[in-house]
Amino acid sequence: MKRPVLWASIAGVAALWLVSMTTYVVSETEQALIIRLGAPVGVVSVPGLQFKVPFVDTVNLYDSRQLLLEPPLEQVILGDQKRIEVQTYAHYRIVDPLQFYQSLRTLDQANAQLGQLVSSSLRKELGQINLPALLSEERTKVVSRIETEVQQKAKQLGVEVSEVRFRKADLPLETSQAIYERMKSERQREAKELRAQGAEWAQQIQSKADKERSAILSEAQRTAKIARGQGDAQANQVLSDAFGRDPQFYRLYRSLQTYRQALADSGPSLFLSPDTEFLRNLKNGPATAGRK
Repeated sequence: MKRPVLWASIAGVAALWLVSMTTYVVSETEQALIIRLGAPVGVVSVPGLQFKVPFVDTVNLYDSRQLLLEPPLEQVILGDQKRIEVQTYAHYRIVDPLQFYQSLRTLDQANAQLGQLVSSSLRKELGQINLPALLSEERTKVVSRIETEVQQKAKQLGVEVSEVRFRKADLPLETSQAIYERMKSERQREAKELRAQGAEWAQQIQSKADKERSAILSEAQRTAKIARGQGDAQANQVLSDAFGRDPQFYRLYRSLQTYRQALADSGPSLFLSPDTEFLRNLKNGPATAGRK
């Protein structure tokens, strides 16, 4: 009983080993390249269980989906001799496994070769433009030219490149700091010039305002003197007319004005002689027609 079971087990293991050596599975996201004795003989893209010749056929499975290429950050010299740090990325797909195997063999070799293609095209295109072009609409055209060139060269490798883009395109840190310091100095110089110009304008405006003020005050004083003179002339005319009509009342009125001004400006006590002319109207009253 033990011997038949042993032989059955051996037969089962051998059958499983034979099945594993003669079959392989292609998933929906893969394509297989059959290599017979070192020479590629066919491509299988139909998913499912497939058969091969044991000990003779070797199966290389390649991903049929979009693959990501991320080359390392590199420094590039532009047409105006400025350095920038550029990092790109690309999406590609293996469309011809046979050509891919003959040109590149492995996925690592493919990434290295495509990275060199992207870097070469990148340096070629950026070496023809200046830094301001990367900050304008010209950047899209530059990326499009790089992508077209990489796509054409990648076709010879059995690879289809769908896009090439910039992930980063910046000035190196030391260059950025130098540009920042230069921009800062330039802005400080412009600020000083603007302040000096503003001070000059303020002085001109102040001088003009002072000149206009002096002219206005001079004109106002002249007009005031004229008006004052005209007023004094009219007052004198009124006083002359009043004196002509009733000289005694005019003298009385003037005396009362004199009293008011003298008494208002004097201190609490005022000492006068009883026979002074100043007190005549106060003592005798106003003069009448019969009494002078």
